[in-house]
Amino acid sequence: MRSKLINDGPQRTYAVVMDSGDEAIAALQEFAAEHRLHASQFTGIGAFRRAVFGFYDLQRKEYKRIPIEEQVEVVSLLGDIALSDGKPKLHPHVVVAKADGTAHGGHLLEAVVRPTLEIIVTESPAYLRRSFNKDAGLPLIDLGAK
Repeated sequence: MRSKLINDGPQRTYAVVMDSGDEAIAALQEFAAEHRLHASQFTGIGAFRRAVFGFYDLQRKEYKRIPIEEQVEVVSLLGDIALSDGKPKLHPHVVVAKADGTAHGGHLLEAVVRPTLEIIVTESPAYLRRSFNKDAGLPLIDLGAK
């Protein structure tokens, strides 16, 4: 993974480029921690050689894992980064297209890049915090948190 700061304020904007074999979620999480991102949004395009999506089961309060075990184009990657327990937490969603043109999407749990993934990350000057929501069973953005 390589990155470059392409705008330095008041919102910081980074270009993040991942290469074949990079694990996208782990690499983006590492980038967020390294750059101390607290209130960011990101978008991306590229391709994966395999991925695991999640569909959140509200009754069970867990993600149903949906593996995609083939080369796919990343049609749209988007999400946000906010603090949870003092650390940056990703909330990524993705839509991919298979070779036959069918699309699949969901919460992105893991993905291996091939050949590239290009992400633009924009960090706002304000901080966002996540608080555990017992009804959802997830840490959700809490606009009232200090």
